[in-house]
Amino acid sequence: MNNIADLIFIFGAEYLYLFVIIIAAVWFFIQPGPRKKEVLVIACICLPLIFIIFEIAGRLYYNPRPFVVGHFKPLVYHIADNGFPSHHTLLVSAVSAIIFVFSRRAGFALWILALFAGFSRVYAGVHHTIDILGSILISIIPVTLVYFLREHLKNRKLKIFQGRGKV
Repeated sequence: MNNIADLIFIFGAEYLYLFVIIIAAVWFFIQPGPRKKEVLVIACICLPLIFIIFEIAGRLYYNPRPFVVGHFKPLVYHIADNGFPSHHTLLVSAVSAIIFVFSRRAGFALWILALFAGFSRVYAGVHHTIDILGSILISIIPVTLVYFLREHLKNRKLKIFQGRGKV
């Protein structure tokens, strides 16, 4: 049984992010044109912000990988560098957060896969839980801020147009 669990978590740790990207791409391509444009705008704002925060966080906090601290061989190969934050988890959680803005159902499904990918990285021995949680927060915060800014600007624009109609 442990071998089967190990294989499932190895898949989750190493390859699940590719499936998240494929699912997100399929979801994106079946969206109507105006929604695609909105998704691209949000992604083009959020992804660079997420990357910048990711880089800063990795320089501010060093967390040696579990296999380095615990002196064991991880289930998947990884160099012994800084584990904070998790690249894999950051990628899948950023994609999940952006899609969640536009589709709760698709976003929720991707979040489940993102959480499993993160948990798999912990199970495989290449990340600590804090590395995963850090990546998730680094993804959620900019997307949430950009979403609320977008909503605020939409509401202001509507109020401006409503004001013109009353003059």
